[in-house]
Amino acid sequence: MSVRALRIAAAVETLSLAILLTNLATVHEPAVASLVGPVHGAAYLAVIAITVLIPGSAATGARRRAVVPVIGGLLALWRLRAPALDKPVS
Repeated sequence: MSVRALRIAAAVETLSLAILLTNLATVHEPAVASLVGPVHGAAYLAVIAITVLIPGSAATGARRRAVVPVIGGLLALWRLRAPALDKPVS
């Protein structure tokens, strides 16, 4: 698995949550919740699965961050990119 797949899954998770919360705050249409709710749940599980399959994710702590509800995908992405930022520029 790649970080690109994780990026896509995290974006779907975040976007679907935004749709669900917007629906809840405005019209509260049950059909939207019925359609987007499972998409959000599947994206959440995909973020966890993809993070587990990325080599080196355990060493960076990204696996633990991936299971955090709401922002787990974004936290895992941030943590996987952090080691690259620590390297000195030559």
